[in-house]
Amino acid sequence: MPVSLILPCYNPQQGWEIVVCTEYRQLLLQTGEVIELILVLDGVSKTVTEQSLFELKKEIPDIKYIQYPGNRGKGFATRAGVSAASGDIILYTDVDFPYTVASICEVYNALKNNTCDVAAGVKNDAYYKLVPAMRRIISRMLRWLISMLLSMPLTDTQCGLKGMRKAAKATFLNTKINRYLFDLEFIYSCYRSGNISVKAIPVVLKEDVRFRSMNYRILLPEMVNFLKLVWNKGR
Repeated sequence: MPVSLILPCYNPQQGWEIVVCTEYRQLLLQTGEVIELILVLDGVSKTVTEQSLFELKKEIPDIKYIQYPGNRGKGFATRAGVSAASGDIILYTDVDFPYTVASICEVYNALKNNTCDVAAGVKNDAYYKLVPAMRRIISRMLRWLISMLLSMPLTDTQCGLKGMRKAAKATFLNTKINRYLFDLEFIYSCYRSGNISVKAIPVVLKEDVRFRSMNYRILLPEMVNFLKLVWNKGR
C-alpha cells in the first residue's frame, strides 16, 4: 500500500540529515513498504544547507522537498506536504524523529489494517518525565481545556506523530491554523464530521530527545486560535 511520510522542517538541530536517513531506512525495513518521503522546508533555515540537502539526496534519491520563502508555521508546512502526498496512507512527524520507529509503525499498522481513518499518537506517562516542567504544565492544561470546552474523547491532540487514510485528507487540508494547534483543529474537525474515525495510538518518546526552549510569543496567538474553535463549536 503506497505510503507518504511528511517531515515539516525549520531550523533543525545539526546532523538532522543523518537522523532522517537512519530513521527512514529503519521504516523501510520494518514496514516493508515503499515510502514517499516529503521534506517541507518552512522558510529559510540556518541549519538546512545546500550540503545537507545534497547528502540527503545522495542517500535518498527519490526524496521530494518543498520550500517557500518565509516561516509560515508547522501547520502550514504540514498541509503543504499532505497536499503533495500521493500515498493511500499519509504519516507526519517532526524532522528529528522524536518518537521511536516502533511507534511510527504502530500508527501505520492501525491505518493499514483499516481500523480507523486517522491514527493519532498519544503520549504515555514516561513522556511527561522527559519534558521541561513548563511544557508539561501547558500540555496538561490544554488537555483539560479540550475536555471541558470541546468535549472531545481524545484530549492529547498535540503529539507530533499522526497518520491518516485518504478519506481524511480533505478534512486535513481544510484546516486553517498555521502553527501548533492545527493538530487540535484537525482532530476536532474529524469528530465533528461524524464519518471520520479517530483512534488513539500510544507512542513512545526517545530518551535522547532534546526539547527546544518554548517561544512564549506563540502562546497568545494559539490561545486565540483555541478560543475560535470553542466559539465555532455550535456552528
